[in-house]
Order: sequence, then C-alpha cells, then structure tokens
Amino acid sequence: MYRTILVAVDGSDSGFNALRQALSLAKTQHGAIKVISVAPPHSGELSLVGVREHVNDMIVAPHQKALDEALKISEIYGVPVRTLLRIGEPSETIVDAAEELNCKLIVVGVRGGNPARTILMGSTAARVIGFSNTDVLAVPLGCELSLERAIVALDGSASSKTVMSRAFALNRTYGLALSFLSVADIPSHLYGLDAKVAGEMINEARQVLEPVHKVAEKENITSDFLVREGKPGEIIVLTAKQKNSGIIIIGSHGRTGMKRLLMGSVAERVIGNAPCPVLVVRS
Repeated sequence: MYRTILVAVDGSDSGFNALRQALSLAKTQHGAIKVISVAPPHSGELSLVGVREHVNDMIVAPHQKALDEALKISEIYGVPVRTLLRIGEPSETIVDAAEELNCKLIVVGVRGGNPARTILMGSTAARVIGFSNTDVLAVPLGCELSLERAIVALDGSASSKTVMSRAFALNRTYGLALSFLSVADIPSHLYGLDAKVAGEMINEARQVLEPVHKVAEKENITSDFLVREGKPGEIIVLTAKQKNSGIIIIGSHGRTGMKRLLMGSVAERVIGNAPCPVLVVRS
C-alpha cells in the first residue's frame, strides 16, 4: 500500500514533520516520495519585464528553498525523492499533482493541538482533504506516525466499508493492530426523558461493528471492538489517547453524504485535536 506518496511542504515545521513521517512510511515498503511545494501566482499588474521577473523570483524562492531542504532530509532516510515546484492555487495544485502522478496517498502537515477544540489546521490542508479523491494523511505538528496500533472510527455511513477495508489492508501490510470504534452520539437530555431511545442509539452503534467483527473473524485478524457514548470527534480523540494509538483512521464525510464538502465536522474535530496522525480515507 501507498508505494507512491505525495508530500506537500511549504517551508514550515509542520510540513517538514509530515515529510519525515512519510519517509518513514515509504521506507518500510521501499516506496517512492514525490515532494511538492506550490507558490501562489502573482496577481498584480507589473508592466516592466525585469520587475515582474524579480517579483516572481521572490515568490518562488521560499518554495524552492523548502524543496532543497526536503532533499536534505530525504538523504537521511535513504528514500528516493522527486521534487516538484508548481505555481497555482495550493490545494487544487496538490490534488491535481496527486492524480497526475498516480499517488495513492497525500501527506500534509497541520498545526493541531488546540485546547479550545477548534480547528487550527491551515485552509490548504483542509481543502486538500476535502477535494482529494486520494487518501490523505494529516500529520499534526510534533506527532510521529506509528504503525503499531490504530483507532478505526466507523459510523455506519457509506464510507465505513471503505474505511474498514483500508484498515484491514494496513493490518496485512504493516501488522497494524486495530481497535474499531463506534460512537453513540446521545444528547444528554435523552437519558432523563427517553431512556429507551438512548438505548436504541447505543444498540445502533453496536450494530455498526457487527459486519466488521465477522470479517475480522473470517480473516483471522485480532481486533478490539469498542462502543462509546458522547460527541464522536471528542470520543475518537480521547480513545486514541487512552489506547496510545499511533494513527487514527476515519472517513472524510461521516453521515453528511455531501460531495465536495471540505470536511465533515467529526473529521475536522479529530484532526484539529488528534494526538497522532490521522488517515482520512476516501471512498
């Protein structure tokens, strides 16, 4: 899996951290890395050719510097790297490059770690995740990727089957231990007003895991199956911390079913607060 990976860097620490995690991932499977940096186009009107070229050089230079640094980092890991300097709208250019180069995974860095539980990731990362047809690994700054244990969040939506399949494939490829999680999002007032409905919602969350359990038994894959109550985004993050997970695997749109949406609120909250990298699986 993920033999060809596209990593986006912009000169920031989060981008270089994402690159290091991608290099570690690629090295385990003798994969190849494409590193892209996208400079924004100059939108001003400059009539003098020399001035225009000077301004363009100033815009491009930091991105070329980021790619040069990426090459130095890659030498430490011994993984083949090809760099791409593009000019355009960053998120669209990154997504288009992934399709053009047939990359199976895009890796982006995000700032993460927000105690207020609002999103701290840059708009570029959010748009890449929202518009990509390729799986995206979002790496919070300061986090390292570990393929020892994963939290796999399922919600019973159409994307859950794809998330499950990707998790089992990662298990077969990397030996990743899997903890499947289904969260019953029960409003607090229901416990006092209608305990029966609350119980039905818990049962629905439990039923989400039943087909996964059958597949795991059939393929002889040892897995944990967890049903929790609360706000899905918060519970997924909390469970990942409790399980000391090295990666969270989640679908991109949850129950919304809206195509081309930047991201579902659950995915946003998870990525914004995750203690580890988050793999957003695309159907």
